[in-house]
Amino acid sequence: MSSWERTLGRTGLRVTAIGLGLAALGRPGYLNLGHGVDLGADRSVKALERRAHEVLDSAYAAGVRYFDAARSYGRAEEFLGSWLRGRGFAPGEVTVGSKWGYTYTAGWQVDADPPEVKDLSVDTFRRQLEETRAQLGEHLALYQIHSATIESGVLDDEDVLGALAELRERGVSIGLSTSGSAQGETVERAIEVGGFDTVQATWNLLEPSSGPALAEAHAAGMGVIVKEAVANGRLTSRGAIAELDEVARRLGASPDAVALAAVIAQPWVDVALSGAATSAHLASNLAAWDLTWDDEAAQALGGLAEDPEIYWQERSAMQWN
Repeated sequence: MSSWERTLGRTGLRVTAIGLGLAALGRPGYLNLGHGVDLGADRSVKALERRAHEVLDSAYAAGVRYFDAARSYGRAEEFLGSWLRGRGFAPGEVTVGSKWGYTYTAGWQVDADPPEVKDLSVDTFRRQLEETRAQLGEHLALYQIHSATIESGVLDDEDVLGALAELRERGVSIGLSTSGSAQGETVERAIEVGGFDTVQATWNLLEPSSGPALAEAHAAGMGVIVKEAVANGRLTSRGAIAELDEVARRLGASPDAVALAAVIAQPWVDVALSGAATSAHLASNLAAWDLTWDDEAAQALGGLAEDPEIYWQERSAMQWN
C-alpha cells in the first residue's frame, strides 16, 4: 500500500489515500443507510468497542494509516485511544485527527433528539481539547473545528483563532471541517483567514460543489480530507443507483468502491474517509485503491450531481438508526 501514502498538505503528516472515520463506530445510532443492521442487536459500550477495535485492526492490516474521530462521535475517541494503547503504537506511528465543537448528548440512545449540540466558543475548545487529550494523548496530530460555517462566526472569532494558533505552536496541526450547501464559501473564507493546515469537507458524486474551493485550498498548501464519499450509504448497493451499479459491474467492483475511486482520483484530495461500520464494508471500500477511475466512468456518472440545497435537505431528512 506504500504507493498510496502521501503527505497531508503542509503538515508533514504521513497519511494514506483512504483513511478510516469513526462516526459510525463510536455510537449506537447514526444516519448511514443500514447502520442499525450493521451493528445488530447488541449495542452496548463493550460490544461497540470490540467492533471498533476489529475494524481498526482490519484497517491497519490493510495499510490504512489515517484515523479520524470527533468529540461528538459518542465514544469514538475513547475506542480509538484504547486501541492505540492496546496495540502499543507510539505517537506518530499512525496519524490521528479529531474535531471539536459538538458535544454528544444522545446518552447512548439511537434516536435521541438532538444527538449532539454545537458550540464553537473558545470555552468549548479548551474543555474539549482536555477531553480529547485524556483519550488520545500525544497521538493527537490534527485538531479541527467541527462543521465551521461563515454564519457561526468562528472564522472571525479572535479568541478561538488565538487558541488554535497556540495549539499549533505546540506541535498539533489545526484545521476545519465543513458541511452544508455553502461549503465552498467557508473554505474560501478559511483560506483568506490563513493559519489552517487542513480542511475536511463533503465531496462525492452526488455533491461535488465544494470541488473548486478544495482545489484552491490544496493549491494554497492545505491538506484536503474528504468525508461522506459514499453519501451516508446512498452511493453503495443500498442506494440502488442504476448508473453507479452499471459502472461497478463494468469495473468488477462494488458501487461504494467506485464512489471512493472517484474521490481519490481528484488531484487535490489527500485523504478520502471510509465510514465503514464493519470489516466487510471496509474491505469493499478499500477495493477503490486498485480501481482505475477512467473517462468512461466519469462521463457515465457525471450526471448524478444534485443541486446542493436538495442534497443537504435529503441528508438532513435521513433517519438515525
